[in-house]
Amino acid sequence: MSRKGWCLPAVLFGLLALLLCGCEAGPTGSQGERTDWESLSFDRPLELEYATQFSAASSQEGYTKLSIQDGEIYLLVPQGREVPQGTPSEITVIHQPLEHIYLAATSAMDLFRELGAIDRVTLSALKSDGWYIPEAREAMDTGEMTYAGKYNAPDYEQILSQGCDLAVESTMIYHNPEVKEQLEGFDIPVLVERSSYESHPLGRMEWIKLYGLLLGLEDQAEAYFSGQLEQLQGILQQENTGKTVAFFYITSNGAANIRKSGDYVAKAIDLAGGAYVFQNLTEEGSALSTMNMDLETFYAGAKDADVLIYNSAIDGELHTLDQLLEKSHLLADFKAVKEGRAWCTGKNLFQESLGLGDFIVDLHTVLTQERPPAESLTYLHPLQ
Repeated sequence: MSRKGWCLPAVLFGLLALLLCGCEAGPTGSQGERTDWESLSFDRPLELEYATQFSAASSQEGYTKLSIQDGEIYLLVPQGREVPQGTPSEITVIHQPLEHIYLAATSAMDLFRELGAIDRVTLSALKSDGWYIPEAREAMDTGEMTYAGKYNAPDYEQILSQGCDLAVESTMIYHNPEVKEQLEGFDIPVLVERSSYESHPLGRMEWIKLYGLLLGLEDQAEAYFSGQLEQLQGILQQENTGKTVAFFYITSNGAANIRKSGDYVAKAIDLAGGAYVFQNLTEEGSALSTMNMDLETFYAGAKDADVLIYNSAIDGELHTLDQLLEKSHLLADFKAVKEGRAWCTGKNLFQESLGLGDFIVDLHTVLTQERPPAESLTYLHPLQ
């Protein structure tokens, strides 16, 4: 690892030496024997129904191999076992139990919350006021979770001093590869999670199974996901309503930011019984799930949509039609605005990644009920 132009306080080198010394011996097996990599057979695959961005399989000895779609492979070593002899160097080893996690992939916090494992996240890349998840904010306010710097400028000294055993990053870390290298240089495994690359909303939610594996909470993860499928079963089996939905926000430059047809929001609309207005929208040469469209083109494609949903994630929540029309006077001519079918998402929707199930229920409600009561909705509220 190159460290040109980078200097750490001497205390960090002492901490690093202590950590490396502790890691060289590794955990001791219950029988004092060390497993050979070549003898392992990962013949117990994790069953996945929708997720495509990761896979996992376990061995009889309790080791689990995780494969992430970006090419990274991880070996989960259970507590009390040593790293198998001959483990390939390209495989990242993660020792269980995980008790001091640095979380920079903020969308994953909701999965830790659902598993009752927020206490495992002791280091955050967000400050307290950046969290919409109450349990995460409370943990920071009480000092159980501390701010350890942004994903691209972590506080290495603090991360090392707290004995961090895993850094969970989003793919944004690839814009700062030196950070990933430095964390790995301190013998801290870095898992780059790709749930945001799942095109199916239930695929995103199924990542709870990966965190169940990491935390030793497989049964809880499976029970939660099965429960979500059961909750949605009635909606998923119903015929499409035929009603069209536009999902967007207005950028600071006056363009409409919309989802491409392969995006998970477009799929959620379909699962809820609607039809996304830009069903055939793609953009050559771009991997982004959104794109900007000039308002005239957006007007032509969305003015007759049955339902209009304003995305508050970037621009902030709206509460009235007047606030919506301040974005553009053209919106006054939209069918959904005239008929009172304009809605806005809550800001917490995209941090509460497991809320996609409730979001699908909300979508189905506004598609099938004329004036649903506000208390029946979780992530949508009407613009009046």
